[in-house]
Amino acid sequence: MKISECDVLILPGLGGIKPGHWQTRWAERMATAAIVEQADWWEPEADDWVATIDQACRLTSRPVVLVAHSTSVSAVVHAAPRLPGNVRGAFLVAPTDVELSPAAPEATYVFRPIPRDPLPFPSMVVASSNDPYVSLDRAVEFANCWGSDFHQAGEAGHINVDSGHGPWPEGLLMFTRLMQRL
Repeated sequence: MKISECDVLILPGLGGIKPGHWQTRWAERMATAAIVEQADWWEPEADDWVATIDQACRLTSRPVVLVAHSTSVSAVVHAAPRLPGNVRGAFLVAPTDVELSPAAPEATYVFRPIPRDPLPFPSMVVASSNDPYVSLDRAVEFANCWGSDFHQAGEAGHINVDSGHGPWPEGLLMFTRLMQRL
């Protein structure tokens, strides 16, 4: 599938996204991309985040590909069973382990437990070997449970602006690989 043939819904994590973040850059550069705004970026309510993602998917009649970062990965896997059939795939970057990571902010605990059911659409999990919010073993476990392809991004931190990932061209290449499967 080509990017021009679908709506790319960008789902930032806790706190929204900083200027220069790769998700912001993708939204600015992809004509069919939009950032999904949550009601409260700092004190999420799981049901609200899930409902917002579901509603955003239902507001388009075109195929949808989700691009989630951090806490929004948990929101996507919670939302997955109820999402409409036009959701064709998900690119899941730097999932926050809201169950076991001592660094996970308490505000993310609303997404416990993390669903382990296979996702009803193709997906790819991208994680780094030194992410403070998820161990590589847990990221692999999540990918296996969800039926996702897995890509190890090396020592890339939380794959955000703070870890030096503004443009993140490697991520765009991985996203392209997912799109080729859809």
